[in-house]
Amino acid sequence: QVQLVESGGGLVQAGGSLRLSCAASGRTFGAMDWGWFRQAPGKERTFLAVFRRSDISTYYSSSVKGRFTISRDNAKNTVYLQMNSLKPEDTAVYYCAAEPRMTMDPNKYTYWGQGTQVTVSA
Repeated sequence: QVQLVESGGGLVQAGGSLRLSCAASGRTFGAMDWGWFRQAPGKERTFLAVFRRSDISTYYSSSVKGRFTISRDNAKNTVYLQMNSLKPEDTAVYYCAAEPRMTMDPNKYTYWGQGTQVTVSA
């Protein structure tokens, strides 16, 4: 069992930065691959970034590649999403997720955090 708690969301001006954290509890942190997703009002939850533990590789959606970075700190059982050059269209609730096998499909993730709101003003 893995429990996830996100933090770090807030209000930021366009062009600014935020770092989201996803703290995980449970013994299986090291056995998981990690994803970040977001959901804007009235829209589906969409893939942003994923971290694969087997080869420490990362993948990003085209909308955030070059601006967002996913990383993992094993000592702190925490996964991060560094977000730079934020745009108003990045406004959404952001979620981290964990699954033993990497996937970009949110429907295939078993463990989810509660979400954290990110609002980017123009």
